[in-house]
Amino acid sequence: MTQHVASGWVPSACTLPTVEQPLRLVEFDALFARAVQAVQRPEQTRLRLELAFSPQNAAQAAELTARETSCCSFFAFTLGIAEGTLTLDVRVPQRQTAVLDALQARAEPV
Repeated sequence: MTQHVASGWVPSACTLPTVEQPLRLVEFDALFARAVQAVQRPEQTRLRLELAFSPQNAAQAAELTARETSCCSFFAFTLGIAEGTLTLDVRVPQRQTAVLDALQARAEPV
């Protein structure tokens, strides 16, 4: 996830300009608030988000994660669309699990 100093996120590999980081965070928060139905952590380095099934959610997740990998190349995102389900798997290297922890905390349904 993109670095945002106020929330304690500090992925050293992030290349997104500091001024753009809060905007990216807002985009992820909007997707999470609207679409996340369940959060699972099957492995320390993998997070699975179950999203509400819709073409809009699939498109936003694909576009947002594609942009995120351009500044935080350590992320590996896999968008799954099958039989009326929509999932977003997020993988990180072992050294980036703290970033995944922060992403999970933001994605957890309230």
